[in-house]
Parts: sequence; structure tokens; C-alpha cells
Amino acid sequence: MEKKRYFHPLGIKNYEVKDSFWSPKMEMVRTKMIPYQWKALNDQVTDAAPSHCIQNFKIAAGMEEGKFEGCVFQDSDVAKWLEAVAYTLAWKKDEKLEALADSVIEIIRKAQQPDGYLDTYYIINGLDKRWTNLADNHELYCAGHMIEAGVAYYQETGKTVLLEVVKKLADCVDRTFGREEGKLHGYPGHEVIEMALVRLYHVTGEERYLRLAEYFISQRGQEPLYFREEKEKYHNPFYWERSLFQYQYYQAGKPVREQKHAEGHAVRAAYLYSGMTDVARETGDESLMEAVKTLWEDVTKRQMYITGAIGSSEYGEAFTFPYDLPNDEVYGETCAAIGLVFWAGRMLETELDGNYGDVMERTLYNGCISGMSTDGTRFFYANPLEVNPEACRKDQRKKHIDVERQKWFSCACCPPNLARLTASLGNYVCGIREDTLAFHLYIGGVAAVPEKEMSVAVESGLPWKGEATLTMQGNPGQMTVALRIPGWCRNWTVLVNGETAEGVLEKGYLYLERNWKAGDKISLNLEMQAERNYANPSVKADIGKVAITRGPLVYCLEEVDNGAGLTRMFLPEKSSFTLAESGLEEGAVTLLTDGCQLATEGWEHSLYRFEKPDTFEKKQLTFLPYYLWNNRGVGEMTVWVNEIQQAP
Repeated sequence: MEKKRYFHPLGIKNYEVKDSFWSPKMEMVRTKMIPYQWKALNDQVTDAAPSHCIQNFKIAAGMEEGKFEGCVFQDSDVAKWLEAVAYTLAWKKDEKLEALADSVIEIIRKAQQPDGYLDTYYIINGLDKRWTNLADNHELYCAGHMIEAGVAYYQETGKTVLLEVVKKLADCVDRTFGREEGKLHGYPGHEVIEMALVRLYHVTGEERYLRLAEYFISQRGQEPLYFREEKEKYHNPFYWERSLFQYQYYQAGKPVREQKHAEGHAVRAAYLYSGMTDVARETGDESLMEAVKTLWEDVTKRQMYITGAIGSSEYGEAFTFPYDLPNDEVYGETCAAIGLVFWAGRMLETELDGNYGDVMERTLYNGCISGMSTDGTRFFYANPLEVNPEACRKDQRKKHIDVERQKWFSCACCPPNLARLTASLGNYVCGIREDTLAFHLYIGGVAAVPEKEMSVAVESGLPWKGEATLTMQGNPGQMTVALRIPGWCRNWTVLVNGETAEGVLEKGYLYLERNWKAGDKISLNLEMQAERNYANPSVKADIGKVAITRGPLVYCLEEVDNGAGLTRMFLPEKSSFTLAESGLEEGAVTLLTDGCQLATEGWEHSLYRFEKPDTFEKKQLTFLPYYLWNNRGVGEMTVWVNEIQQAP
């Protein structure tokens, strides 16, 4: 099939982030999160769940004696950590950190088997059992993350040791799986290798890696169902036998082109859909791309929280059905939000559509970074939109909700995932296709286009101020600059050198074609005000409620500012908002407004009455950016607030 032209990211090295909001977070990842996570991977964090990750690799490498411990997929944590390290080294030279990463890579190299196989669980427990439980034992998942780490480390440092390791690993997988007779006709239980193989194809030019990714995508869910046959052959337990989703837990109950609704484990789904997008783009497979777009509509229009969180059910960490979006029982795993960012970024490579950029931006600023504390050493696995600490302690249905961020997890997929995403932010800001440079996000920095001997300096006030300025440098010449106009912005202006810009607005992007010269300046002014958001009436959890956003940020009420009983708070329809400094982060804005709270006085001895409760107390409400909640202690929190016509 003929390949279509597509936008590719400028890349971390060609987009140097210099941003008042994101640069401190990226530096925090480098100086605090990565060292902290290294200690966690070595079981050196006091009172934290042990990882055993590095120990497993040392045992597999013959450097120590012992047994495998931890989750079966524990290898993936060090792979994601290495990927995060690679990205930080791309924008900040650190010889000590690089030497540490190189030493870890050497341990991994020693653990690899002669045929390229690499998975500490089976290396330690017996290679005769490998590839016997693809559904649940994550061999291909771990391989995928290691391949991504190897590609990233090569791209950002130029070093090839880990790249050679993962090429051998990918070749081992390629010899084992495929349509050919004598190969296993299986595919991963937890997707990610599909994305990884496409990245490896980009770096090496070896089409067999792309073909293998396409095989894993197309073979998934075909009859006879591989996971069913595998379970019967090896007598593996089927954990989802009594579930409603059965093999759709793995998105493997039917071929991917027949899947119209997002089902099953949300992280697996987001990774699968990202891989499908990659393969469809690279091969020009229109039927696969049509399936991807159908699934995108289902996820983002019917199964996504306002924060960008996905996966509403703790059971199976899964999607359920359209508009089932409970706020207090939500799972909303951090990794699932990260997967949605991966997917949105890949959709933008395929087609410039503001819908993809809006989802990516909303999820980055809310559903993702809510998963870490401001100092980068505490983490959320689930990301609720409503919390009552007592309910989380006493209601089994909410037991999975942590009321404060944790030091680490026995299943620690989210912390290193956050590190690698934040460190790689430059990959998501803009893309280029021939003579069109498209800006998806307005994050301060310098976008370099080496092939055109030009760059664009970006200054941005987001997310606190709706202002961005792009200044041409070098010798840009004839080209098009495409600017995403955010969906949250009602009114906007774009000036070129102080004059109203003439351009074409299409699918949320403003296209400005010019013969650009050094010093030309694009000024973007985005009206940013507190907005009331209402959910589709089919979302029963949010009927009669309102959520407040300002620019890309979702806001919430927190007990530390507003007192207890947040579910009894009401926001009058005509209440206006004023801005105030939060004091939690430099420049962070809170929103103040007049509200009221339904009183409980007089109800101490009554559970039910004939009379309607109608006694309200006036309250000044303080709305905090959602990503900042739980940085000042444990307490209630809610995103969705009752709305009332007017204050009593």
C-alpha cells in the first residue's frame, strides 16, 4: 500500500523546552524523580513497597543468587526508567547519570540469553516455560518496553549497546511469532510491543519489524482464538472466566477491525490503539485507520472523564459502557491517561485535527500530572474525581482509591511511565511535514528545523495566561505554520508582525502560509476565562452538576480550602470568578467565587422527612487546579459541584 505523507515530531533534541510551567517539572524529573525511582528499583525507599527489579536482573545475569520476586512484568519498570533517563540526557548532559544508566544496560546485556530472549521471570524460573502464557505473563509487554528504551537511548545518546540488545530481542520475537508454519500464531496479552516495533523500524529501516507489528495487530482476536487454545494446552487459569468482557479484557475477543467500542483493560486498550495508529499510518491501511477513528470517537466522546482519565471500573481496570463515568469509584489509572496522550500524539502525526490536540492537552495537564506530587516522590495509581477519605477506608467499592499519593507500589508501572512522558515532552509540542510546521501545544522553547536552517522561538504564558509568541529565526523562507486553536478558547486573535493574520482555519488549526523572514513574529492571544462545563445528560453521575475549567486546566474543590462536606456545596448559576495565587506553584492560579452549602443542622435525629432541606450557609468557594490536589494533606475533593439557580 502507498504510504501517505504524515507529520512527524520534531523530537526532543529539536525542541528545547524553556517553559515556566513545564521546565521545572522536567528538571524535577531529572534531579528528584529519576534518583528517587532508582532507589525504589533497588528497594532502598523506607516503608515503600519493594520492587526487586534490579535484583531480578542481577540474578538473571548470574551476578547474584536468589529467586525471582515481584510482579511478573517487573522488568518493564527499569526499561521505562532507562527511557526517561535517555530523554533527560538529550536536553541536559549528566555524566554521572549516564554512567549509571550504562551500568544498568550492562547488567541487562549480561542477562540476555544467546538467542536474544530477555525476560528475568523465565530466565530465573525456567526457560522451558517461556511463551506458554502470553495472555497473562507479559513477556511481549516487557520486550516492548525494553525495545522502546533501547531506541530512545540510542536516539538521545548515540550509544548502541542497548540498541543491539533490543534488536537481538526483537529478532528472537520475530523468529518465534508470525503467520508462517512452525511459528506461534500468538500475540501479547498486554500490548505495547506494537508501538515499540514501529519505533525500531524507524531507527533501523528493517521492514521485518514493521511487518511483525502489523502481524500482532491483525492476528489479534482471529479464530481460532489463540488465548483460548493456549489456556487449554498449558492448563493456564482464566482469570476473567466469570467476567462480562471475557477475552475482550485483552481486546482479543474479536479482530481489531471489528471492534467498535473500547472494552477491557484501559491501559492495554490505549497502547493497542496507539500501535494500530502507527501501523495504519506506516502501511497506509485505510481499514485499520477507520477502526482507529471509530474507537477514538467511542473513547473520547463516551468513555473519557473531563480530566482525560479513562477506565472507569476498578474491576479489570477497565472500560465499561458509554457514559458510565462515576466520580468516586473511578479507576482512571495514570498509565491509561499516559496511553491516551501517546494515542493522541500519533493521531496528530496522521492528521491535523484540533480534537486530537485538545484531548492530548487536557490529558497532559490534568489526568497525567495529577499522578505525581509537586516534588516527584509520591504517586497516584488511580485518579478519582471525588474523594471522601472515610468512604475510601470503609467502603469496599472505593478501597482502590488512595486518599494520598504513595511512595511506591508493588505494581509500579505508573511512576516510571510519568517520568518518561514528562521527560519526553518535546516530542509532543509540534510536528513537521514537508513545508508545514504545526504547533499542537504552546509550551515555551525553541523549535529547530535543521533541514531548513531555521528555528522558531516560542514564549508562552500557558496554562495561566492565554498568550503565546512565536518568533522566526534563521532563514525560514516559504512555508506554512499551522497553529492549533484550542477548543477551550471562545475568542482568539492572531497577529503577524502586529497586523491581523490572514489564514485558513480548518479542523481547529489556523494555517498561515508566508515567505517568512528572520524576526517575523506571530502573536497568539487566547481568551482564557473560568468556564462552566456540563456533562452529557446520559452521564448520571454529573446530572445537576458543573465542572470548572480555565484554559487547559480542570479545577476542583478541596477540603483544606473549603471545609468538609463538599458534596453539599452548591455553585449559583450567576456566580462570577476572581483569580488568586495558590502559593503551591509559581504562577499557579486559584479561582474564588461565592457559593453555599446545604446545612445539616436540625437533621441530627432524622434520616428522612417530609420537608425538603432548604437551609443554606453562604460560602466562599476556592477552586484549585486538579493536578495540585492532595499536596497539603488528606481531605475531601471533588471536581463536579452541585449547581443551583441562585443563592438562597
